[in-house]
Amino acid sequence: MSKRTQSIRSMFAAKDDVSSTDNTPRTPRVASGAIRSVRETISEVEKDYQLLKEQLSAGAVAVDVDANLIDPSPFADRFVDQDEAAFQALVESIRDQGQEVPVLLREHPTSPGRYQAAYGHRRVKALQKLGRPVKAFVRDLTNEKLVLAQGLENSAREDLTFIERATFAVKLEDSGFDRSVVQVALAIDRAEASKLIAVARQIPAHFVDAIGRAPKIGRGRWQSFADALSDEGALERVRIAVAEPAFRNLGSDDRFLAVWRSATAKQPISPAAEAPVIAKTETGREFARLKMSSRAYKIEIDKKEDPRFAVFLMEKLPDLYREYINDKKQGED
Repeated sequence: MSKRTQSIRSMFAAKDDVSSTDNTPRTPRVASGAIRSVRETISEVEKDYQLLKEQLSAGAVAVDVDANLIDPSPFADRFVDQDEAAFQALVESIRDQGQEVPVLLREHPTSPGRYQAAYGHRRVKALQKLGRPVKAFVRDLTNEKLVLAQGLENSAREDLTFIERATFAVKLEDSGFDRSVVQVALAIDRAEASKLIAVARQIPAHFVDAIGRAPKIGRGRWQSFADALSDEGALERVRIAVAEPAFRNLGSDDRFLAVWRSATAKQPISPAAEAPVIAKTETGREFARLKMSSRAYKIEIDKKEDPRFAVFLMEKLPDLYREYINDKKQGED
């Protein structure tokens, strides 16, 4: 039994009420109906999950499903992948080696002929891009089993960021799940679930969407940001910061820092000085960046690049500038 499974079980295990100073037998505490139901569902999901792993290790053949017939889980626990380079690497890996690990699907409850993914969303997206079918196990999953299956597979990797966990917790609660299901899906106790939900509800969803995963930002700074937003002036300063074009060129952690500084400052702080414009190849590899400050714009090319490219670019700049001026004049006519 994994540590995660042990922690899940311990949260919902009924305990005997026995005093350390009294040998008188006590009546065992009976689990409530909601807790007992979740605990029984955990057991069912664990058995099915273990069966899937045994089938996979035994070489069981998964079915092929048209990637375009697969929708994401309605209770996604991860933000849209914003690391294009990492996703492209996954695409290339599947292109070269094929899909090694099947995904878990259920039949779509309201759209006959379609499916919903319990886990394996990035693999599905990669295979959609490649135009290949998805190798999958298809199981009959209720909403509750779907969420708990996601918890066993995805959260076990422990790479969900704080805000992903908080947003997922709110999404489950707003969908009508009992708080105990939220606890199991994220392997947390009730107190931690309350903290996650409280922070997520304080921050407007469009700000969270603009910031993204923020993998290096923990609960303390998210809580500080949420508290700062109780001031209407802070809300307006963050709106201004998010609307700046330079904001989109920042990484997710830096986007958080930009809005956090704006929220806690007395006036909007422009992210332009710390927002490089990055040029990438078709495979997502960075080869140049434009750094902007109040004094100058600088194009930087990594030394690892072919040095002839820098010379080539300098030779082309007069032509590019002339083309820019002509386009600008035509736009003004």
